[in-house]
Amino acid sequence: MNGTWRWAGARAIGTSHMKTGTPCQDYACAKLFLTRDGAVMAAVVSDGAGSASLAEFGSRTVCVTFLRACQDFLARSSLNDLDEDIVWDWIDTVREAINQKAKSASARPRDFAATLVALLVSENRSVVIHVGDGAAVVRLEGAEEWEVPSWPFQGEYASTTSFVTDDPQPRLEIVWVEGRVEEFAVFSDGIERMVLDHVSKVAHGPFFNRMLAPLKSSTADTVDKSLSLALKEYLDSANVCDRTDDDKSLILGLRT
Repeated sequence: MNGTWRWAGARAIGTSHMKTGTPCQDYACAKLFLTRDGAVMAAVVSDGAGSASLAEFGSRTVCVTFLRACQDFLARSSLNDLDEDIVWDWIDTVREAINQKAKSASARPRDFAATLVALLVSENRSVVIHVGDGAAVVRLEGAEEWEVPSWPFQGEYASTTSFVTDDPQPRLEIVWVEGRVEEFAVFSDGIERMVLDHVSKVAHGPFFNRMLAPLKSSTADTVDKSLSLALKEYLDSANVCDRTDDDKSLILGLRT
């Protein structure tokens, strides 16, 4: 174990979007940051609101701007220095980026409405930063069970949630995970029903164990591009699309 990470990620358009000619409104990205206190793995997924006319641009803006804010912070600080005020600063930075895009497009910020689920993992401490649905799951060193630190938020009505663009501010969850995370997955709500038990509020461990298996035998130093392509094929497969017609994003990672 040398403290680095190997990961794969993909997103796929939902069949309902294909039928209506709507683009994929999910976005996902991951990056390994080398800090003064060691490596920090970051993964973020965003799902654009189906009712938002520019949702695909909103989700991309959320992911890219959020990772840039992480990079700026980690260039001078430790993940242990992160607190709620700093996370809110990151959210405000994302909201301001969306506001600027809205002005340029003569649109409203809510036309870019999108969720955020992010996971930052250091040596012995991690944090989930969460607005809306989707989720991050982790498996700690020595544990067999997968944990769901922050559960997807569902609004008062079916298929409603919270978005980064909500006025006056979004419903933000910040959950610290103590211990050494060995494996993780971050995903959008498109596959929630496949991988989470909403009654017992637990993760479906066999799914994640099966999906992480190819990464364990991979020889990639960081991102495995071949497995990322295979993951996209899986998300596009009939096995998945028969169970969900929504856009789907999934990032899988393990410590090497």
